[in-house]
Amino acid sequence: MIRAWGERVRRADPRWQDLGLTLLVQVAVTMPFLVPRDPGLPAADWPSYGMTTLAVLPLIWRRRAPVTVLVAVLLAGGLYELALDGPGQPLPYAGLIAYYTVALLCTARVRLLVALLTVVVIVVSVGRNTGTMRELLFTLFVSAAAYALGRLQVTRQAYTRAVEERAAELERANLIEAEQAAARERARIAREMHDVLSHAVSIMIVQAEAGPVAVRRAPERAEAAFDAIADTGREAMTQLRAMLGVLRTDEVAPRRPQPGIGQLAGLLDRVRGSGPTVSYERTGAVRPLPAALEATVYRVVQEALTNVVRHAGASTAAVRLEYGSGDLAVEVTDDGRGSDGSPGGHGLIGIRERAAAHGGTVESGPGADGRGFRVRIVLVTSALEVGS
Repeated sequence: MIRAWGERVRRADPRWQDLGLTLLVQVAVTMPFLVPRDPGLPAADWPSYGMTTLAVLPLIWRRRAPVTVLVAVLLAGGLYELALDGPGQPLPYAGLIAYYTVALLCTARVRLLVALLTVVVIVVSVGRNTGTMRELLFTLFVSAAAYALGRLQVTRQAYTRAVEERAAELERANLIEAEQAAARERARIAREMHDVLSHAVSIMIVQAEAGPVAVRRAPERAEAAFDAIADTGREAMTQLRAMLGVLRTDEVAPRRPQPGIGQLAGLLDRVRGSGPTVSYERTGAVRPLPAALEATVYRVVQEALTNVVRHAGASTAAVRLEYGSGDLAVEVTDDGRGSDGSPGGHGLIGIRERAAAHGGTVESGPGADGRGFRVRIVLVTSALEVGS
């Protein structure tokens, strides 16, 4: 509670802070006038109290004109000692606060001049009062303490500003990182949805177009075509529900394993059901790979075969995985029209993004003999396998 109250005071308007401080000092200098006094001491009369108050009032403007306020306080105090003989004060409260403010707000040159002036005033004042070394040392000590507190406050304020700026910078960096992470996640979900929908819709379109022909020429194949459409649609819906569940904030979506190299056989079977003959070959030292890398292999093969079904008009396609010592090459070729139909489309863009995420590269263009189309992706595996 005390800390909260102090925080409210610290954040209050400086003018109200200065007014409150002035009233507090006024209360302190009023006490000697209220406490019963020995008859032999100077009387606590109204002129003395008025002059004492006059020495306190300038503190209201201490931030706006610190040197002027200090001079006004010293002049009022000197006039009090010269013209009146009222009760003294245990400490020169107003002067110490004014000197503290000069140390807090003024430049080094101004502080030096004010320090010299203050020493002169102290020596003259002590000489006119008791003239003792004890009073002189005590007055110099409390003045130096007020100055030191002012300079310490400068250091504290600079430290506080640095901490607040660092906290604000860290908050900005965290916000940027969160936005970038959200953007990456949106891009990932967009790629996944594109791959799932593009592949499923392409298979369903091909099967649907072949259905009427199969009904007339080979009724037994029509049923298989419709079954393939239904199976493809169900699988697409299952994958879409899993991805869309990630976007819901009110529930946790069930986690399903990402498809990997082991699921390529089922993918190829669905593509074969759409028309083209697809061969599958693996060479090199076949070994298990991290799940993220296997999911990337599955998705790039899926996208490449989707382009074959949608655009190439191919009768055959080949998928080849080449396991190297530190990489994995994935190659998909076909004997179609020699173009994927959208060289700058989302399909190849997504493949390039997935390959780049694993430090890989993508090559695409006509097949080796100038016919068909070829996509070759080389993914780096050595760094991933160290921690797998």
